[in-house]
Amino acid sequence: MVQELDPADLDIVAALQIAPRAPINLIAEVIGLKPTTASRRLANLQERGVLRVIASARWTVLTSGNPYVVWIKCAPGHTDAVANELRRVPEVQSIMMTTGATDLYCTVYPLPGTDINHLLMTRLPAIDGVASIRSDLVLRAAREGFGWRLHRLGEEQTATLTALADYDPDAPAAANPALGPNEHGALAMLLDDGRVSSAQVARKLSISNSSAYRLVQNLLESGTARPRAEIEPALLGYPITALISLEVQPQHIPEALARLSAHESARYTVMTAGPTSVFYHGVFRSEEALADFVTDDIGALPGIVGMNMSMVLRVLRRQWIDREDGFVLGERQPSALPRTHDDKAP
Repeated sequence: MVQELDPADLDIVAALQIAPRAPINLIAEVIGLKPTTASRRLANLQERGVLRVIASARWTVLTSGNPYVVWIKCAPGHTDAVANELRRVPEVQSIMMTTGATDLYCTVYPLPGTDINHLLMTRLPAIDGVASIRSDLVLRAAREGFGWRLHRLGEEQTATLTALADYDPDAPAAANPALGPNEHGALAMLLDDGRVSSAQVARKLSISNSSAYRLVQNLLESGTARPRAEIEPALLGYPITALISLEVQPQHIPEALARLSAHESARYTVMTAGPTSVFYHGVFRSEEALADFVTDDIGALPGIVGMNMSMVLRVLRRQWIDREDGFVLGERQPSALPRTHDDKAP
């Protein structure tokens, strides 16, 4: 099992969460490390497979529709086998083993060419060992995983790093851009390596450095690509992951989304079409912290008429990246990369 990180490593991760593409020498200066030390530590985290800087793409660029939150109940003794089969499905972006009424939670993204009705109603239920399945369409996202941060740096450090960032994670995305072959190529490189340089993009696409720089900046500033430091929260001192479904009176849904997504534990907060209207995915330092969140924060929300909570036992995949032992990052699945019009659908 990978141990929690030491303070210097935590500072590097916290800095990368704010400014994922900032030069390591500038990050080192902000957090008080020698550039060689910071560079060596970052390389070590990457070589150990516990940290990768990637990027997330806007739904409308990567997929043909909004994602689904999917809950799967398995026949006794079949959970591992079902999870392994889910790994083979390109549309499955995340997979987690859970407590509660179901055994597996996953998010499903309809890729270009996907028959989402067949996938949800036939293909997934037909997996050997699946006893039942529930899928809820995501109508609106108030918070996504790229916005979650480890709060350990000071205000001045945070402000300096924010100024170094290529983009504002809290800014609304610009109008969906029309992407040509070069934009698709640059986006694919960013999704695989969020710190890829304009020079690398220029060499790969056989274009000038200035053209590559404009491509990358346009993708970042429009919110089409959103860099993120991908690492399991448990390594950062947040071993408790809760998945909470809330039944909220319609007129109170916007306030619930806004207040829940502003909480420091929030990784994923969305409005869904299903038995419950708000889904919340949060990480916590302890069971006591989770209990306080439920009684104090959720308890203070108006319009809550029902709640269901599951705990994550093991993370098997996030952002199309499979986990080993719940912590070590494998290769990102090809389905995470955008397709051009000439690509074949899966």
